[in-house]
Amino acid sequence: MAGGAYIESGRRQYEGKVTAFVLITCFVAAMGGLLFGYDLGITGGVTSMEPFLVKFFPVVYQQMLDDSSTNQYCKFDNQLLTLFTSSLYLAALIASFFAATTSRLFGRKPSMFLGGLFFLLGALLNGFAINVEMLIIGRIFLGFGVGYCNQSVPIYLSEMAPAKIRGALNIGFQMMITIGILGANLINYATSKHQNGWRVSLGVGAVPAVLLCVGSLFLEETPNSLIERGQHVKAKTMLQKIRGTNNVDEEYQDLVDASEAASKVENPWKNITRRKYRPQLTFCSFIPFFQQLTGINVIMFYAPVLFTILGFGNDASLMSAVITGGVNVLATLVSVFCVDKFGRRLLFLEGGAQMLVSQIVVGIMIGMKFGLNGEGSFNKGEADILLLFICLYVAAFAWSWGPLGWLVPSEICSLEVRPAGQAINVAINMFFTFGIAQIFLSLLCHFKFGLFFFFAAWVLVMTIFIAFLLPETKNVPVEEMNYVWKSHWFWNKYMPECEDLVAGAYNNSEATLSN
Repeated sequence: MAGGAYIESGRRQYEGKVTAFVLITCFVAAMGGLLFGYDLGITGGVTSMEPFLVKFFPVVYQQMLDDSSTNQYCKFDNQLLTLFTSSLYLAALIASFFAATTSRLFGRKPSMFLGGLFFLLGALLNGFAINVEMLIIGRIFLGFGVGYCNQSVPIYLSEMAPAKIRGALNIGFQMMITIGILGANLINYATSKHQNGWRVSLGVGAVPAVLLCVGSLFLEETPNSLIERGQHVKAKTMLQKIRGTNNVDEEYQDLVDASEAASKVENPWKNITRRKYRPQLTFCSFIPFFQQLTGINVIMFYAPVLFTILGFGNDASLMSAVITGGVNVLATLVSVFCVDKFGRRLLFLEGGAQMLVSQIVVGIMIGMKFGLNGEGSFNKGEADILLLFICLYVAAFAWSWGPLGWLVPSEICSLEVRPAGQAINVAINMFFTFGIAQIFLSLLCHFKFGLFFFFAAWVLVMTIFIAFLLPETKNVPVEEMNYVWKSHWFWNKYMPECEDLVAGAYNNSEATLSN
């Protein structure tokens, strides 16, 4: 038992404690992030290994050797190579819609188990691949795993966690993503000198998959899901267990009321398009869209390739990817400790400003050194400065758009539209991850250093979007989130008039919490 707190909302004051059971449960569930993170980190390293390129992409390898045939910007421009990376995200997009139905009908646990199982099959296929077709099929299974996990895990964490620490526990998902990325970078560095090192790198993805499969068997289902499927007695018992108190009547009744309202919804996909859910639909659509246009996945899954292009050398490029992965983990810790204290908006805005400056500096440095013809290289001092600003960019993302891109969409939707909202979030995230992964190397070849200014411009747009349209959601129970929209200067016009009195109660509660 880690401590006690009252969980306040606009109408209720829920009694509850932060129990060891909740912390352990959320830790196990958050391991779903390891799958996504490991793949993000492993892919770029593998595609920079010569034995892998020789076996599956000999054209790219020959292009690397023939320095006279291309400039540095276009060194890895090959659509089949990028399809190896991006096919996963297209599969994840498709799987997210099936995962939403699975999560709603059978619970969050089965979705997490299926995610781990799909990822396990994909890792084994990739580790034992003998041709490109087998690689792509393996990537598709990996994508099914990522789609199921990214849809179910954030919802599970938001529903299990007390409102006071929901942000920190939900960011456990992003923390596991960053740990997966760092672990993958270290494995790539260790295996890069071996002829079949790429098989080890790809095959080790089975380890986090097995951990999630086994762990999900021992997890308890969330009270929200149990109520949604008619298991009311078990739901109340579970709520008492995760809150560490028998006095859960008020919170339990709010969950039941929310479930009854949700049960009247025949089609959650159609329902989320209704006017009263316009804020949820907007943020579940635009946050994942903007998250990918920060350009972060360019750094994460193409880091070794990018550093090689910039003249770091093979070993140095892999080590630089390890460094950025380490920064990613440490900076995510900042978000864990700050998100429920300072709120979501502050982290979004500071992170956006820092990413903007960092990308502009990186673009200027690359432009001055490589110009438009792509010919040039960095000396050691210049390379260190470039790496510093890339790390500052990664750190800013890791305590802002990285974790909050998963946290905010998972916490703002009421129960009747939650699976649909999270599925939209994952689908859009995966669609644009697929798109950027597929075209990045071509964009780099054609946009050259201007590509970093392209992403910087989008960071400016998304920061303005957050500044004007996102209300603060810290300390607000997920079932009370509608009152936040009602009290917002822009979104209140989309809320039913009958909620006016409740919005006033929320405003008073918010003032109390901030004191």
